[in-house]
Amino acid sequence: MTRPSRRALLATATASVLAAPTIARAQGARRWRCATSWAKNMPGPGVSARRLAERIMALTGGQIVVDVFGAGELVPALQVFDAVSNGTIEMGHTASLFWGGKMPVAPVFTTLPFGPDPLEHQAWLVSGGQALWDELYAPLGVKPFLGGNTGPSAAGWFRKEIASLDDIKGMRIRSTGLGGELYTALGATAMALPPADTYAALERGVVDAVELLAPTNDAPLGFNRLAPYYVFPGFNKPNGASELLIGAKHWRDLPAPLQAAVEAACVAEHAMALAEAHAANAKALAGLIQSGTRLIRLKPDDLAKADARFAPIRERIAGTSPAAAQILTHLTQFLAATRPWSAISRV
Repeated sequence: MTRPSRRALLATATASVLAAPTIARAQGARRWRCATSWAKNMPGPGVSARRLAERIMALTGGQIVVDVFGAGELVPALQVFDAVSNGTIEMGHTASLFWGGKMPVAPVFTTLPFGPDPLEHQAWLVSGGQALWDELYAPLGVKPFLGGNTGPSAAGWFRKEIASLDDIKGMRIRSTGLGGELYTALGATAMALPPADTYAALERGVVDAVELLAPTNDAPLGFNRLAPYYVFPGFNKPNGASELLIGAKHWRDLPAPLQAAVEAACVAEHAMALAEAHAANAKALAGLIQSGTRLIRLKPDDLAKADARFAPIRERIAGTSPAAAQILTHLTQFLAATRPWSAISRV
C-alpha cells in the first residue's frame, strides 16, 4: 500500500472536521501552551504567533487549542527553545538566530548574512533544507517549522550618520545571530537584547545603534526618535524567518491528519506574513521618511568588505560540527545552482 500524501491527509482532515459535531470535536482536545520571544501581537512575529494559533485550531476543528503567551509571561524571551526542549511548554514561536550559542549553525534557519532572501530560503527548505533542520533539532526533542517571515531587514538605526562601515567601529549595536557576529568583526560590539528591551537600551545609551527587523516592525517602536539614520541594505539579515517549535513527543503523538493540518497552518502563515510585510514595509518606510528619518544606502565597496569579513565566520561555523558543515555546504550548493535563475528572472 502507498502512504497517502500530506495534501490528501489534509483534505481528509478538513472533511472530517466539517462533518463532526462541535461538541464531539471539543472532547479530548489537546490544549497546548505557546511561549513566544515577542510582545503579544507585536507587528510581524507577534501577529504571526496569534494567527498560527487560530489557524491550527480552525484546521484541526478544535482538536488542538493553542494558548499564546508573550515574551516573559511563561518563560523569558530567549529561553523559548529550552522550554520546548525540556517539556515545560508544548510549543514556541521564536527565531533560530537566538540559538547560536547552543547550535552555531542554527541562525541559518532565520537568516544568513549575504545568504538567501525569503523566497530562496523557502525554496532551499523544500529542496532538502527542512530535513537538515529536523535533524539538527531532533536530538534536543524539538520539531521546527517556518512560522512566518518579516522579510529582509534594514542594517540598523544609528544615532550618528554613517558614511561607511568604518564609522561603526567602537559602537555598541543591538544585533543578534550571525549578523551580530559580523558587526563584531567589523569593529562594533554586538549586544543580544530581547526586542521588548531594545528601545529602553537605546534611550539609556546602553547601545548606540539598533538592528531589529524592517520598517513596519521598527516604526511602532520609535527607534527613529533616538537614532534617525536608517541604513540599508540589510546585508546582515537578508531574511526574516521565524520558527514554530513543537515538542517532538507531542508532534509524534499527533495523528497524521492533525500533523498535516499543523503543517498547512505554517505554510499559510508564512505566505501571508511575507506578503503583508512587503506591502506594510513600503507604507511604513514612506511614513518614516516623512517624519524626518534619513536613509543611508551602503556603497558596493562597503558591502564587499563586509562579505569578506563574514567568510571566516562562515568557515568557523562549518567547522563546529559535521551537521553544521553539511547544512552550510548544502545551502551554498543550492544557492550556486539557483541564483543564475534569480539573476535573469528579476526585472
